[in-house]
Amino acid sequence: MKKNIRLVLLGELILFVALFLLITWGWGFSAITWFLDLPSIIVILLFIIPGLMIMGEWKDFIKAFSVGIRQFSLLELKNIIGAVGAAQKLTVYGALFAIIVSAVLLMGNLDDPSTFGPNLAVCFLSGFYAVILEFFLLPLRLNAERRMNEEMDMGDE
Repeated sequence: MKKNIRLVLLGELILFVALFLLITWGWGFSAITWFLDLPSIIVILLFIIPGLMIMGEWKDFIKAFSVGIRQFSLLELKNIIGAVGAAQKLTVYGALFAIIVSAVLLMGNLDDPSTFGPNLAVCFLSGFYAVILEFFLLPLRLNAERRMNEEMDMGDE
């Protein structure tokens, strides 16, 4: 059965937003702003996008959003799987980098105890963003792997 990966990702986005709103419901609307840290997002994206471009995987990564919609050869599917795997690893490295930098800045500012909590929260947000990105990257990879297996199975017949 062909699945439109874009619909799968949209469904995941709706599920994620619904769960997030359900969990933060009791804290009020201001709790949503606690989860926003633009510098952490930028650091992670600055690891992923240029990293994929430098490795020459960017075009294959973009193709991952069309698997199941367009036909790809086995080699293209293998390259797509590799590109999404590279994006997954770069996400982890970017998040770790942002967490470590945030922690060093936190430790350098221990003389003001009132900033410890908010600064520690910023450290955790980078990991949170990595989890969210992985939540969307995993189906891309699994979809490409499933499609490659189907292609290989058809080739055997």
